[in-house]
Parts: sequence; structure tokens; C-alpha cells
Amino acid sequence: MNTSEQNHQVGRRSTVATGDGTALAVREFGNPDAALTVVFVHGHCLRMQSWTDLRTHVEAVWGEDTRIVLYDHRGHGESGVATPDSCTIDRLGEDLADVVRSVVPSGPFVLVGHSMGGMTALSYARLYPDAIGTRLVGVALIATSAGGITDDGLGSCLAHPAVSAFQAAVRRAPRVMSGVKKLSRGVCAPIVRTAGCGSRKVSPRVVTLATAMLGETSIVTMAGFLGAFRGLDEVAGLAALATIPTLVLCGSDDLMTPMRHSETLAAHLPQTRLVRVEHAGHMVILERAHEVADAVVELVATARRAHVGDLALAR
Repeated sequence: MNTSEQNHQVGRRSTVATGDGTALAVREFGNPDAALTVVFVHGHCLRMQSWTDLRTHVEAVWGEDTRIVLYDHRGHGESGVATPDSCTIDRLGEDLADVVRSVVPSGPFVLVGHSMGGMTALSYARLYPDAIGTRLVGVALIATSAGGITDDGLGSCLAHPAVSAFQAAVRRAPRVMSGVKKLSRGVCAPIVRTAGCGSRKVSPRVVTLATAMLGETSIVTMAGFLGAFRGLDEVAGLAALATIPTLVLCGSDDLMTPMRHSETLAAHLPQTRLVRVEHAGHMVILERAHEVADAVVELVATARRAHVGDLALAR
């Protein structure tokens, strides 16, 4: 593999310092001078590589017309550690704003968020409403929720007292709990297969990749965001998004954020496109990357037609 091919695989690397000094790992792909940028925001206990298969599909369509930005949340992947107090959805929304300010300082952009990444996009929309329609011209919310996660599905387990006890134990003795996690990695694969994947047989590679990302995430990070999920309420950010093209997508067999959550999102976004991927689970971006990519490509095309031309003239 030559240098050019290697750069295409790993992207252009950079680091963004957040408001509290945490270093976020960022990678960019495609033409740096493209008229439109798409920022992909990954889920809890995953990392930017969770988008690799999907990125390959969309790049083949977009070519030089669209730049792609990926980054790792704090406490995930190659980014700096997350303190327990910083494990909030608001903080992730601010982190996303820091990435946009540093890496996408001008021009229109689209946000594509999976799971916790979708919650991050909603937080950004609530915190920065002036960006909607002026800079932010489209949003994809994949296998995510605006609130009520503890009401049904596996999310209801978050309301169990054992979860609070787990969080307290991690705060008191993070090293000990990290050791426990290492011993338990052998059981991660069946959990990922059952909870993350749908009823259709999936590639062992998908399970292996998802299990590896889960196993590499700090126990402090894993535990820290559980409380944020319990108190999640991002409905306020939805009204403003009604003015731009949106996509809401979920697997029919998603046990983490069941289809009901996506239907609730769509009910607040009357012009959104609601996509149900049959027999897919919470890891739909890995299971059915091609189908999700097609939906994202359509969203970006709609956003480009609706907003990018006017914005280009205004610059």
C-alpha cells in the first residue's frame, strides 16, 4: 500500500482541545475545500472506526464534493480521558461545538449521529440554535432517543438500583472495576450479538469489531454516561430542527433504543424521513452499513439542494 492509499484509509489526523482542555482525536477524509462537510458522531463505548464501512459507501458516491469529519468522544478511542463529572450529554454537545469551530470553521455542514452521537447532535442543536439553517443544514439521528430511555427495552435496566451501585463502585475504585471488566470481556460477544444485532444473521466480523470497541472503552467512561442516559431530555432541541432536512433511522429489532424512540423523534419533526431497517439491531451502522449509507446520501443530497446553494452565494 502506497502513502496515498494509506492516507485515504486513516485520513488526515488532528487534535482538537475542548473548553476544559480534553484532547479529542479527529480524522478528515475527502477534499478539504469541498462545499459541504458531514460530521459523523459515534455512539457510547464505540469509536470513530464504527463508521468505516459506512464511510466507504458514502465516499464512493460523494467523491470530491463532500468532506467527511470523524472524531472520538472524550474517554473513547484515541481521545483524552473523561472525568466522571464531564460525562454528560451537554458536555458532549460542547465538545462537538469545539470540533466544528476548529475543523469546520466556515461553510455548511451536516451532522450524522448514532446512539449517543445522536443525543450529542440534539444537544448541539439546543445549545447552538443560531447554527441551525445558517451553518447546520441537515441532521441524521440513527438508533437514538431524545429521552425516556428507561421506559422500555434494555434501557429500562438503567433505572435498576444496581446501575447506581455500579457507578458508585467505579467512582470509588476505578482500577479495581477496570480489572473486573477485563475478566468479563469473554461474555461481551454474546451480549453484543443479542443486544446490538438484529434477528438476521450478521457477519462474525461485525460482532468482533463491536466487541473490541466495547472492550477498549474505559470502565470510568462506560459508567459515567449511564447517569446521563437516565436523565436525558433533548426534546427541546427538536423544534428548531424542523426547519432543516432530517433523517431518523432505526433497526426494527433495536433493543437499546427501540423503534418507539425514533417514532417519537419523527413525531416532533413532521418533515423528516423515518426509515425502519428490518431485522437490524442497535448496531445498524455496522450490520447494514450500505442501507444506512443510502439513507444518509439521500439526506445530504436534500440538504445540499435546500440550503447549500444559498449559503454559497452568501459567503
